[in-house]
Amino acid sequence: MATQKPALAKGTRDFGPKEVQKRKYILNSIESVFKKFGFMPLETPAMENLATLEGKYGDEGDKLLFRILNSGDYLKDLKEFQNNTSIDTTNLPSSTGNVSDLDSKAASKFISEKGLRYDLTVPFARYVVMNRNDITFPFKRYQMQPVWRADRPQKGRYREFWQCDADVVGSDSLINEVELIQIYYEVFTTLGIDFKIRVNNRKILEGIAEYFNCNHRFSEFIIIIDKLDKIGYEGVFKELNDAGFINDSNRAILDSPELGLFKEGIQQIYPTFESQLKRLNSLFEDRNSEIGSHGVSELEKVLKLLDKSCKQFVELDIFLARGLSYYTGSILEIVATKGTLKSSIGGGGRYDNLTGIFGLPNVSGVGISFGLDRIYDVMEELNLFPNTVNRASSTQVLFCHFDEATQEYCLPALKVLRDAGIAAEVYPDVIRKKPIAKQLDYANALNIPYAAIAGETEMQQHVFNVKNLQTGEQTLIGTEELIRLINPFI
Repeated sequence: MATQKPALAKGTRDFGPKEVQKRKYILNSIESVFKKFGFMPLETPAMENLATLEGKYGDEGDKLLFRILNSGDYLKDLKEFQNNTSIDTTNLPSSTGNVSDLDSKAASKFISEKGLRYDLTVPFARYVVMNRNDITFPFKRYQMQPVWRADRPQKGRYREFWQCDADVVGSDSLINEVELIQIYYEVFTTLGIDFKIRVNNRKILEGIAEYFNCNHRFSEFIIIIDKLDKIGYEGVFKELNDAGFINDSNRAILDSPELGLFKEGIQQIYPTFESQLKRLNSLFEDRNSEIGSHGVSELEKVLKLLDKSCKQFVELDIFLARGLSYYTGSILEIVATKGTLKSSIGGGGRYDNLTGIFGLPNVSGVGISFGLDRIYDVMEELNLFPNTVNRASSTQVLFCHFDEATQEYCLPALKVLRDAGIAAEVYPDVIRKKPIAKQLDYANALNIPYAAIAGETEMQQHVFNVKNLQTGEQTLIGTEELIRLINPFI
């Protein structure tokens, strides 16, 4: 048999000890803030029924779902499907009623009933509905787990990646939006990332759609608008024109120096958040757009409730759409302002109708998500990780020895250090030739800061020759002194 060369699936990555330490640093930083704001932990399965996932992310999102083949003889089911021998096709979405005319999405139902979760919000909504009798509302949960999307891999975009979500359901208060923005501020300030928080409201987008007389095609309009960061103003203008959204009556609106939808004129003429909202409101009043004015009112209240330390990081982006179809109110997106990665490192919004899809109507929800993998890439590029997590090993002391006797001498001290909460290990092998040099090489390769060397002299004096591997300084000290050296607060 030929030897198979191992390879990773596209869009996935291995993480070695150093990378895992850094990722855990980010996760722990986020989790500590979640807990501080009163959020409780939750985990859901990696796979969900496709019926749970499909139709929640729009047509584009459905195309990116990873589907799992049914267990058992799924090929038999497929053959039966193709031959139309034993399957009732009465209710299948085919215009002719013939099995051969079904599209791949409909056909896939015969071989795949489950899929990998696309995000954490839809599984959370499913959980809320299934456990509504055991939940105290408003329910505040955080969840940090991997998700999967069959996207085209590129820098900062992976097929398997982690999200860290915080959501509140059962409350329509805008205080929740304010606190979620404050969570973003605190986490990214702690991590040392320079950022900006782009905000908008889906109601404002609906008001703009009314302004263009295309609110009856709102979903299609949003899909095009959501491409702004990818294809630019001119690209969006062309797609809107090709789709028939632009005509003689609204072309002047696009070219207006005051609105300047595709020239960023509103930010130039109205430099403050408040003046931009005021201008938008006047435009909506001209067209009697109640929903647009409502969106402006909600953003005005959020801005008013934000403390001054957060407000300076928030800016209005009237074409921020966040393509997920379940958003209904405020929407947020976080972008790092330094480094080459210009894509989003976090985002979220309000979804008032999501639980209704699963049979629990009138439960408002709002949430945010941190993109762990993109945050990691930003911090790695900008060298933002503290020295304490720039080590592959968490070991603080390596016990080194010359032979079996000195190795055994190290074991009681090793236990004492571990009992004191200090990460320590003893070199497992007895090396006959240049034993200490090889053990120190091991410690240096893993960036272990201290080596406690035990020889015959140290055994007789009941001490260790402790070497600081960063400064080279050495000293003879006992176990208790070694503990105080590593942790002076014990």
